[in-house]
Amino acid sequence: MMNHFMILAVLFPLRTCHTTYSQQESDVFPVTYLNVSKDLDLQRLLVEWDVVKSAHDAELAISFEIQVRRTNEVVWTEFQNVTLDKLGKPLHWTWDSNIPLECMSHAVRIRSKAETSKIWSQWSLWETLPGLDTSNRSGPQIFPKEKILAEGSNITLCCIGGKGQTIKEFSVYPTVDVVKRTKSQVRFLTVGNLSHDKGSNIHAYCFDEDKVSHEAAFYVGKPPDIPKDFSCQTRDMKKVTCTWRKEETYLYGKNSPKYTLSKTSSQKTALCKESCPKQCSCSWDIGQQQIWNVTLTVENALGKKTATDVFDVKHRMYPNAPLQVWGECTDTEMTLHWNYKNTEVELFCQTEVVQPDGKVELHNSSVVGSRHVTVRGLRPHTEYTARVRCGAARHFWRWSEWSQPVTTRTEEGTPSGTLDIWREITPVLGGRNVTLFWKQTPSFQANGKIISYEVTWEKIEDGSRPESISFSSVYNSTRIFLDNHSYTISVMAKNNVNFSFPSILIISRTTDNSTEELKEGQVNGTDDGIFLSWEPRSIYDSYIVDWCNFPRLQPCDLQWKRFGPNISSAVISSAAFVPGVRYKFHIYGSVANRASLLEKKIGYLKELPPRLDPIVRKVDLTYNSVTLSWDSYLTNESEPGFVRGYHVYVSPIQGNCNLKGSKKHILSDESELCKYTIENPEEKRYTVKHLMPNTKYKIVVKAFTGGGETPIVNFRYIDTPYNSNMLYFIFLLVIVPTLVAAICHWKMKWVKECCCPVIPSPNKSKVLSFKEFKMDSEKVLKINDCLPDMLAMDSNADAHKLHPVTWSPVSSAPTEDNTDGHNSLWIYSSENVARDFPPTSTAQTHTCFENFAYSSPLEAESDPCQIPETLEAGKTDQAVVLYQPQCYIDIFHEDAASTTRETGERKNSLKYISQTDACWLGGRL
Repeated sequence: MMNHFMILAVLFPLRTCHTTYSQQESDVFPVTYLNVSKDLDLQRLLVEWDVVKSAHDAELAISFEIQVRRTNEVVWTEFQNVTLDKLGKPLHWTWDSNIPLECMSHAVRIRSKAETSKIWSQWSLWETLPGLDTSNRSGPQIFPKEKILAEGSNITLCCIGGKGQTIKEFSVYPTVDVVKRTKSQVRFLTVGNLSHDKGSNIHAYCFDEDKVSHEAAFYVGKPPDIPKDFSCQTRDMKKVTCTWRKEETYLYGKNSPKYTLSKTSSQKTALCKESCPKQCSCSWDIGQQQIWNVTLTVENALGKKTATDVFDVKHRMYPNAPLQVWGECTDTEMTLHWNYKNTEVELFCQTEVVQPDGKVELHNSSVVGSRHVTVRGLRPHTEYTARVRCGAARHFWRWSEWSQPVTTRTEEGTPSGTLDIWREITPVLGGRNVTLFWKQTPSFQANGKIISYEVTWEKIEDGSRPESISFSSVYNSTRIFLDNHSYTISVMAKNNVNFSFPSILIISRTTDNSTEELKEGQVNGTDDGIFLSWEPRSIYDSYIVDWCNFPRLQPCDLQWKRFGPNISSAVISSAAFVPGVRYKFHIYGSVANRASLLEKKIGYLKELPPRLDPIVRKVDLTYNSVTLSWDSYLTNESEPGFVRGYHVYVSPIQGNCNLKGSKKHILSDESELCKYTIENPEEKRYTVKHLMPNTKYKIVVKAFTGGGETPIVNFRYIDTPYNSNMLYFIFLLVIVPTLVAAICHWKMKWVKECCCPVIPSPNKSKVLSFKEFKMDSEKVLKINDCLPDMLAMDSNADAHKLHPVTWSPVSSAPTEDNTDGHNSLWIYSSENVARDFPPTSTAQTHTCFENFAYSSPLEAESDPCQIPETLEAGKTDQAVVLYQPQCYIDIFHEDAASTTRETGERKNSLKYISQTDACWLGGRL
């Protein structure tokens, strides 16, 4: 029993597995049919296959895996999900090859799997399409063959060599972007991003090792676009014509696009076919049909596009251009007439009139069906060009083409407006020559051909008979003589119809009162002309400016221009104005046709540098300056600019210039000059300072205008002299001291005695020729052997502080004496005083000063200052007193006494004057 259950346990799983496998095997549906073909034009593989009928009957959803092999390499794998139907039709699949199918063999195989199953069927056998690489060709061949290629696409070319042959060269012309790949017998070449800019035709060349070649041509273009401006219309209600604009595809000849026009409801029946060699249009008969729905198809090898138009013929009337246009004119009107072919449809027309200035005017006819139109408001004797076009009065579609233009001229009329006249007055003996000028202004209309001008003048004061003269139209000026009275002058233009209105000019009478000459003001040129301004005056109704275009010629071609009363400035321009020429302008104010000169101006369109340099006539030199004097510079009309001043250029021959007060100026040769600017054109003299003595300089004077100055070419050379002050200083510094030294050397003794006296030696002095008295082996001078000359005070104030010691004949003792306050001199008193001063019976007071210049430790033997009467009294003190005061007579100040103590303190204020052999003061006095 146990064994029985074990057997059942083993057999049951085996049965289950067998049942499951059998069921799965029944869900597999292998491919039963496989066919592969190719479309060489499209380089496409066409694959057809099928499975067993039971799969169709079951309408199964099946997945197919498709593989493409090239030689021995699978190059593509794709899955296709398909739901089968009971019709049992085979399945189809296409694959576009990126290389020509001729170049290599291609094979396809397929397997399937039901969506309810997990098992794929077996692969079908490979279905192979052989390439030409396996053929027995004798020479090279390029694939694909001639083909039209779309712009911007890529293409791969191949060249297959003959049997056993190797490709040596494979190239394209013109040169384009290529990627080359090489195989033994087959060589590939890929051309990328094709463009017609590099040539609408591409040629490929292939050579094998035997130099056998093959060539192929390819065309690059664009697929057609939807036709532009496609529309249909009729001109005569009998035939419809459709037109459109041709688009560029860069394909020509047999490859150019083809156009087919057909009814939309039946495109198989073409109304017409057109290739648009020149213009794109197609026509057909209307018949009885009024409503049309047409389709235009354009196609080429790269694609196809269509356009549709639905229309009612009555609403698409496009008339023919009018015929036989002609005109009839008066002086201000023009009537145009025309004809046209279509008489079945009512038309209204439009006229275009071109004015002489190019302005275009359009005039519509007011009457439907009318074949003429009148244009008014034209100018007399003027050419006009006109043309006509028409359109349907009802259901207007578009204008017809313009008719052929017709040109006509209106008739002459009376001149309109007045001439612009002016005058130039030249005083002469007994009157004035008046030159009259006239010209046509923009407001003046001749309205015909001017055949003459009539000039009339009449004296205002006495109302005399006017005089007149006629001139041919070729003249625009005349000269007449007038006396000193006032005159009215008129000028009229005449054509074949009539005279114009007169232009009036009044010439005022000449007065004897001399008027002050007006000063000429200077004006400046601009880029547009010469700018003028004047002071406005309210009394004038207009201003006139006149000038000469050619001031250096006679006649000067007088020109003038008028301005309104509110204008006070203007830019005068003329094609005759040239730089460097001075132009004169006269500004007049006019009121009631009577003009008065207000201002004069002179100026240049552009100033140029002066033609000549100032002529330096005089050069004054000092050691540190140079003064230049030059002639007055000519400032006449021939000058090319207004002289604004002068430049003085200075530079030393050696080195650069750095003079104080100057500016640096660099020449074209990089040399440096010092520049001085003189802004007064009337200046004729200039001094350059701060020069170096004994130095050579180059110097030049240049005049400058608003246009600058001419280049520096010639210099004047100067040499500054030596500095005389320096020579004088050197003379004082060297010569004078040398001379003084020589004189001093010559008079050495005298100079020495005057400037450096010899100080006497006491040992050599005569004073010491006394009886010798020695103390400690030294010769000693006794005081009484010599008397001093004088003692002098530093000041009188010092004398007041001295207290002289006095002796009187009455008293033998010295006393202090207060003297009167008067100037005195202290005179030395001795026994010999009587030689200079006579004796007197009155008592005298004597004063003694201590003389500290000579002091001795010896006892004085005698007192030279004492009076004989007092000698005895002083003997007791001689042993004590070392030095006795000297006695003087006070002639400076009798009261200038001081105490004995103060005398000792003031001893330094006394000054010894001299010492000689004589001791008498009286002898010095």
